[in-house]
Amino acid sequence: MDVGRNKSKENAVNQKNSDRDLATWRPVGPEEHGRLDAAETNNLPESAFAFPHSRKEPMTDASHVRNAIARFDQVQGVSDSERQIAFANIEKAAKHYAINMKETNWHQLGSRPHTPNQAKRK
Repeated sequence: MDVGRNKSKENAVNQKNSDRDLATWRPVGPEEHGRLDAAETNNLPESAFAFPHSRKEPMTDASHVRNAIARFDQVQGVSDSERQIAFANIEKAAKHYAINMKETNWHQLGSRPHTPNQAKRK
């Protein structure tokens, strides 16, 4: 019984590490705070976006990362594999900006994400 449980746990850890390897997000310096206009967004590298291939959901600061989490299920025209990459990017950006995420896979990001919005607490 313990062998099966350990194997299941090992598979979950391997999947998590595999998902992290998908991440393409890189921080853009200096941090861009607040609203980005079209020119600023167009000048960002693909690595600054949750969805890099379609250049959707820029993540240039903590606020933009929380926004990407909240709007994840509203993004249209992307495949499941793109969502998997986007989730890995969001996780990486969240870690960089010290945002605690409770979600462990992209299927959990729906109309009611579990990660609290820090802006609402102020």
